[in-house]
Amino acid sequence: MKIIINSSSMVPIYEQIMDQIKAQIIAGDLKENDILPSVRTLAKEQKISALTVKKAYDNLEQEGYTVTVHGKGTYVAAANPERIKEEQRREVENDLDKTIQKARSCGLTDQEIRELFELIMED
Repeated sequence: MKIIINSSSMVPIYEQIMDQIKAQIIAGDLKENDILPSVRTLAKEQKISALTVKKAYDNLEQEGYTVTVHGKGTYVAAANPERIKEEQRREVENDLDKTIQKARSCGLTDQEIRELFELIMED
């Protein structure tokens, strides 16, 4: 499992860890019952506090992405297709929103944006 921490980012480190693990689960890189690195191992690899990793893991478990078995480790939870689909939809919505804001800042009207979108969808 690959995690890259950007210490200059305004996003808290535990959220960066969560976001990257979620993305790997959604993409299928991490599958049901795959074990995550231990809190201590990931903290040591990333040179961050174990409490930061624990917070990320606890939040992932609360959101249903992982399951922790005391004394065994943290595992990827059984896939919930609806949750994954909703997460993917949210990402697409965010990307579209950014694109629309950029188009508007370039002076395109909503009608021109719709026409571009329809043109692209035809391909």
